[in-house]
Amino acid sequence: MSRVGDFGSPELSLREKLIHLNWEMVVMISLIAGIGFAMLFSAANGDLSPWASRQMVRFGVGVVMMLVIAVIDIRFWLKVSYALYGLSFILLATVEVMGSVGMGAQRWLDLTVIQLQPSETMKIVLVMALARYFHGLEADDAGRARYLILPLILIAAPMALVLRQPDLGTAGVLGLIGLAMLWLAGTRVWQFLVVGGAGLAAIPIGWQFLHGYQKQRVLTFLNPESDPLGAGYHIMQSKIALGSGGLFGKGFLSGTQSHLNFLPEKQTDFIFTMLAEEFGLVGGTALIGLYAMLIGYCIFIAFRCRSQFARLLAMGLVVNFFLYVFINIAMVMGLVPVVGVPLPLISNGGTALLTVLIGFGLVMSCWLHRGIYINRRGAA
Repeated sequence: MSRVGDFGSPELSLREKLIHLNWEMVVMISLIAGIGFAMLFSAANGDLSPWASRQMVRFGVGVVMMLVIAVIDIRFWLKVSYALYGLSFILLATVEVMGSVGMGAQRWLDLTVIQLQPSETMKIVLVMALARYFHGLEADDAGRARYLILPLILIAAPMALVLRQPDLGTAGVLGLIGLAMLWLAGTRVWQFLVVGGAGLAAIPIGWQFLHGYQKQRVLTFLNPESDPLGAGYHIMQSKIALGSGGLFGKGFLSGTQSHLNFLPEKQTDFIFTMLAEEFGLVGGTALIGLYAMLIGYCIFIAFRCRSQFARLLAMGLVVNFFLYVFINIAMVMGLVPVVGVPLPLISNGGTALLTVLIGFGLVMSCWLHRGIYINRRGAA
């Protein structure tokens, strides 16, 4: 029987992989998801229907997918990275032709069983494709300008399609994920400064292409009190609910702003606000602490991986998860403009939940196969 050494063994059987799986990570994920079930139960005024029951089913399916993905050899994920990126890009392009419209945007594909949002899956496969690309380069090549053309295309192409939906928030997240991957791969600081300077210079031009509601979101972020009953309503009510929770909150099922329907989108984008109102600063901090533990655990996994692909993949997925958490919580606090970014494992939603669990499955696969050395051509 093979054993797991300091870097793990590439020859583990299925039974051994299940034994050495990151069960601590599964427990942390389940604890956070359990908090999400409770908040969705509260959002429905003490009823499992319609949100909590469906979220539980999705989570069960997602956990099975996560475990299956975890035990599959990391070399397989390297080989299919470009193919998965291509498939996701095709689905993203298909949204342009036959996508379903919801909340004023054309972002979903109706697959009967599930409403798929390809822009969410693109966050995962973009990390996979960039990790494979930079894995195939020599150490010094990642900082050379000519080797950055393809990854910049891989990042910009889906961003352009997502902007057409229109979904400025998700497009921005894709851009941040891409920049993080470039940084992790070894891109030089001056190249970031050039890109950053070009981006700042392009803001006045980009402003002209924003939709009216997108411009209003930015202006509302700068001064939400200017229209408290209109564009600033969401963030004003969110701040009121956050402040009214105090230190220990009003108690489970007792949040007035949420249960009297002053708080909009309490089951999705503003669910953290409802949690803070019912459980106060202590409850909100506890959830952030669980997120921090999970992120720290994933970073530890990334540092233990032997192959460049696994390290970049794990770190890229950590960045993706962190952006979910940071942007959502900062948004409901009024620190960034309101965008459609859910709170991972908490907010109601099928594609976002499954995407996050798929990402964690890939991180677990990196851990189980951390001892495998993969050469630049993808062979062990």
